[in-house]
Amino acid sequence: MALNEILVVIMFFTFISLLFTGFPIAWVLAGTSVLFTAIGASLEYFGVSLGGFYEVNFTVFKATINRIYKLGDNQVLVALPMFIFMGFMLDKSGIAEKMMLSMQNLFGKVRGGLAITVTMIGIILAASTGIVGASVVLLGVLSIPAMMTQGYSKTFAVGTVAGAGTLGILIPPSIMLVIMADQLALSVGDLFMGAVFPGMVLGGLYVTYILLLGVIKPDAVPLSPDRKPFEWNLLIDVFRDILPAAFLILAVLGSIFAGITTPTEASGIGAAGAVVLTMINKKFSFNVFKEVTRSCFNTSAYIYGILIGATCFALVLRQLGGDEFIERVLMALPLGDWGILIFILFCVFLLGFFLDWVEITLIILPLVAPVVAQLAIDIPSFGTMDNPTLIWFVILIAVTLQTSFLSPPVGFALFYLKGVCPPDVSLIDIYKGVIPFIILQVIGLVIIALFPALVLWLPSVAYN
Repeated sequence: MALNEILVVIMFFTFISLLFTGFPIAWVLAGTSVLFTAIGASLEYFGVSLGGFYEVNFTVFKATINRIYKLGDNQVLVALPMFIFMGFMLDKSGIAEKMMLSMQNLFGKVRGGLAITVTMIGIILAASTGIVGASVVLLGVLSIPAMMTQGYSKTFAVGTVAGAGTLGILIPPSIMLVIMADQLALSVGDLFMGAVFPGMVLGGLYVTYILLLGVIKPDAVPLSPDRKPFEWNLLIDVFRDILPAAFLILAVLGSIFAGITTPTEASGIGAAGAVVLTMINKKFSFNVFKEVTRSCFNTSAYIYGILIGATCFALVLRQLGGDEFIERVLMALPLGDWGILIFILFCVFLLGFFLDWVEITLIILPLVAPVVAQLAIDIPSFGTMDNPTLIWFVILIAVTLQTSFLSPPVGFALFYLKGVCPPDVSLIDIYKGVIPFIILQVIGLVIIALFPALVLWLPSVAYN
């Protein structure tokens, strides 16, 4: 190994080691970058060559400032705070509570009807909020006490809420897809459209699992004790209560898919629409607006802080030749094209046990995407779409990162859920409950990998 490659490996291990110190991720990324800039500059100052054209000197700081300025000037990233604001405001609107009651009445005669209701509302919230923390907390508060009262097992109840609540990171409008599009210079609209059917596949797998469990192990998913016979009025109630969320979804995603707005413009429509729905539902007040705005600022600052740190980290890594080193290592693996792809997804899956999706998206994705673009994997052609292989790969990564919210020890959905669970639900119960849903997510990943049309067909229709 050349000296620059040794520094790349040490830089990665330094970053991973510092994560366990408890320092904020943004500081770890930026601090590691400054440290290895100083090391590279010192080596060059004392006449030690890093090999080839690779060099790290203090001009990297100047380049970093330019990169950070471009982050603030990036029109795509404007959508982030808008979608975050929309999600938190919709969380306060009271729409989910109404949907929960009406849908529970509709599915009351189905074994596991409340669990199906939670999953369906999770899908709707995912398509209208995109904020995992808000969805998990809201579903947990609304459904876990009711599910346990009806006789659901603790593990199944918390697993259902965690699985349904994490769909928001995949189903558009997803802030993760916005960041991925920015990092790889892809169309946000294409990724949004490409994620629709994969999100539906995961939701369908959840519902199928609940129905099968009702047949195999009926005690785990009991019938509702106060179930009502089916009446057309129940269906009308469900339609009426879903309509506000459907209106917001149509306003945001429909305007993007129809080509009326860009995703950035649609995020503003979504934020304004969430405020209007909260007003119509008589839940809006100055205190609500202040709380939502504060939460939006906190979340946006967290993401942008990591963006700045990751920008510094990636720049120094590239100056050391890290991207070429990783590409060469992956391409040299004797696994074949599909084997390399599976290896990358497996590494992302393992990293999800220790890193948040933001770090993986900003650090790992730009390094492995050029490798995937070179693989000779036969992807069906749909229309005249640009970069179909990368769009398919990004959605595979997004589905894989679903597991990062559920996988212990640092799955964020698990800690969101623990904060709203009854006291008799332990963290071990939550760990056990999410295992079937992690398996379902892996099954969904395999389906999407084997059938790329699930990702590529809808964007191709929009192009045509």
